[in-house]
Amino acid sequence: MELIQSFSVDHTRIIPGIFTSRVDTLGDYAVTTYDIRLKKPNREPVIDVAAMHSLEHIIATYLRNDPDWKDEVVYWGPMGCLTGFYLILKGNRKPQEIYALMLHAFKAVDDAQTVPGAAPVNCGHYLMHNLTMAKWYAKEFADYLETNAENNAIFTYPQAERLVTDEGQQFYDS
Repeated sequence: MELIQSFSVDHTRIIPGIFTSRVDTLGDYAVTTYDIRLKKPNREPVIDVAAMHSLEHIIATYLRNDPDWKDEVVYWGPMGCLTGFYLILKGNRKPQEIYALMLHAFKAVDDAQTVPGAAPVNCGHYLMHNLTMAKWYAKEFADYLETNAENNAIFTYPQAERLVTDEGQQFYDS
C-alpha cells in the first residue's frame, strides 16, 4: 500500500499553522483539505478532548454561518491525534488566503456563551464539552496566528525526507 499524503509530512518538524494537506479534483471542481494545526505533534500536550469537541461545534457553526464562506465549507472536524483540525473547502486557495477566516473563527470562540448543538438530540456525546478550555485553546491559537502572520513557516508543511535506494525502494520511518 502507498503511504497516504498526510503521513509524508514530517511530524517531528511541523509547527502550529495553516497548511494545505491535499487538493482533490472532483469533476470540474477542486476541493482542498487544510491542516489547521494548533499543537506541535509529539512535542506538546494535545488538546483536551472535551475542549476539542466544543471547538468543533463552535467553529463548524461559525464557518457554516459566515456569509462569505458558508457556501465554500465542505467539512470541519478534529484530527484523531488531537493536535488540530481539518477544514475542507471548495476551490484551491493558498493557506494565506484563509488566514483571516481562521483567525476570525478562533477569535469568535471567545464570544460563545454556550456550545451550539450540545444537547442530546443534536450531539452524540453532548455531556463531553468544555467551553472554558475551548476558549483558552482558541485564544492561544489566535494569538499565535497574529504573532506569526508574517512567518511563512506557519503556511508551509515540512516534508519528510525519504531514503531511496539505487533500485528505487523507499524507506519510511513508520
